[in-house]
Amino acid sequence: MFLVKRICNRIQVPLSKAYATNLKQIEVTHEESTGITTISMSRQPVNGLNKELLNALNTSLLDAQKNRSTGVILTSSLPSVFSAGLDIMEMYNRTESQMTEYWQTLQDTWLTLYSLEMPVAAAINGASPAGGCLLALSCEYRVFVEGNHTIGLNETQLGIPVPKWFKNLYIDVIGYRKAELACLRGSLFSPKEALKHGLVDELVAGKADAISRCQNYIKDFKYISPIGRSRTKLSLRELNLLWMKDNRNMDLNDFLSFIQSPKVQAGLKLYIESLKRK
Repeated sequence: MFLVKRICNRIQVPLSKAYATNLKQIEVTHEESTGITTISMSRQPVNGLNKELLNALNTSLLDAQKNRSTGVILTSSLPSVFSAGLDIMEMYNRTESQMTEYWQTLQDTWLTLYSLEMPVAAAINGASPAGGCLLALSCEYRVFVEGNHTIGLNETQLGIPVPKWFKNLYIDVIGYRKAELACLRGSLFSPKEALKHGLVDELVAGKADAISRCQNYIKDFKYISPIGRSRTKLSLRELNLLWMKDNRNMDLNDFLSFIQSPKVQAGLKLYIESLKRK
């Protein structure tokens, strides 16, 4: 719980019924009748997790906790993408200082999301690879909209190793053997495959249904002691939280030593050029 309190004391912004932050990086609505806050990522074109979007998400999550929301739903305002993951432009041709700030922002945002005391559900309304999958894994409950999109940690397909804290969540959710094979192959799962492997909890036909199911999940705790629930949640997640607290500098150094390699930078350049040709 000390992690939550330490993070929550950093930023205090009033929560209104509906507002946008950081040039509409994030859209937030708060339902007064239920106390549920819905946080929608809205960075065109694919909710790439750049520093600004991560900061806006972190602030919105802290606002929800400060204002004692009964729960949070994380989703996307974009029609077919939840989040395409980490923004490669934050890792290509940047100074060490810039990349350090970016990775620390990612760590901070994840700590906030993963240790949020209230119920947190993900309404995954589109593609969710890599860092997008990490966001979904960090929530307690996942509802996936059916369609022609996928979810998974596919970093190895891009020549990038999967960070340990990403893998830890994967293992916790789908089990070691499935996570091992999926990480090594860079597997991306269709909605039906994701449900089969336990990566998501429900499949629905559309986003409205996903939001409704997430609301139902949060409402299930109406008569459960918030203190008992939050302490149990943090206890269940304690090992992963403590790992990050104790190893965040090592994790940062691992990231910097890899991403600054000339070979990796050359690979990122080729990948960016291939995207521009599409």
